[in-house]
Amino acid sequence: MALARLGVVVLDCPDPSALAGFYAGLLGGTPDDNGEWVDLRLPGGQALAFQAAPGFVPPNWPAPDGSQQFHLDLVVDDLDTAEKGVLELGARPLDTADRSRTWRVYADPAGHPFCLCLS
Repeated sequence: MALARLGVVVLDCPDPSALAGFYAGLLGGTPDDNGEWVDLRLPGGQALAFQAAPGFVPPNWPAPDGSQQFHLDLVVDDLDTAEKGVLELGARPLDTADRSRTWRVYADPAGHPFCLCLS
């Protein structure tokens, strides 16, 4: 029996509204902006939240002496189409060495790594 249920994944960032807007463009949903905290309810019931962290330092990926801390795997039907869209939203590629893989690595505008994974 589980002791708890996952409520929301919260990302620290310098600008919660801007980062919530990026993920709303990527995943859908409408941000509920409360200033230093923004909730993004996604289609299907999941949620992401964004919290102001004035001293935020993004993870360095890849870094043999560091940690990415966590990342999101986002499932897509077409990697090329999804890549075009996330780049237009402000993501930047982190790993372009092997385009034959079924996943690609990016950073969101605040520097959090995420992967687009072929369904």
